[in-house]
Amino acid sequence: RLGLERADTAEKALSVIVDLLEKYGQGGNCMESHMAFTYHNSFLIADRKEAWVLETSGKYWAAEKVEGGVRNISNQLSITTKIDREHPGLKEYAKSNGWWDGEKEFDFAATYSYVNTARMTTSRGRYCEGYKLLNKHKGSITSEIMMEILRDKESGINMEGGFMTTGSMVSVLPQQPNLPCIHFFTGTPDPAR
Repeated sequence: RLGLERADTAEKALSVIVDLLEKYGQGGNCMESHMAFTYHNSFLIADRKEAWVLETSGKYWAAEKVEGGVRNISNQLSITTKIDREHPGLKEYAKSNGWWDGEKEFDFAATYSYVNTARMTTSRGRYCEGYKLLNKHKGSITSEIMMEILRDKESGINMEGGFMTTGSMVSVLPQQPNLPCIHFFTGTPDPAR
């Protein structure tokens, strides 16, 4: 929200977020219940001309500029070796903790998470299911198709139970500056409604 408030481009919003992350860190409970559950955050940041994926681990972060196609995020790190911007101490911190030897190619997701990055797009999970649904419609994604994807309960995109999806947003960002941007938000906690 602060990136939206303080920046007029996707890359400037990325800078706002990482500056705040480095200054204040991250935290806070992910649930309204008394159970303590926290995790690190990922962001899709887009404007009319470009899009970025920002993923964090504590105060450390990596960002990838989206060059084309489709991209999704979902509760795991997905930036691997294509890193366009990074925390200045990202690699040194990994090296000092013995997570990376400094010799082989640096892979952010493999180094900073426990997920096997080779299986991200093949194992059943929200990231994989989102990847499949987006690629199924690649080249012909409309706001209506995006809404269908975000409503999908079978895939786990629209979660039910202890962890529930509480809202979704679809934006249309025309590249022509004379056309307005359009943003759709769910009106209830369940995007299927």
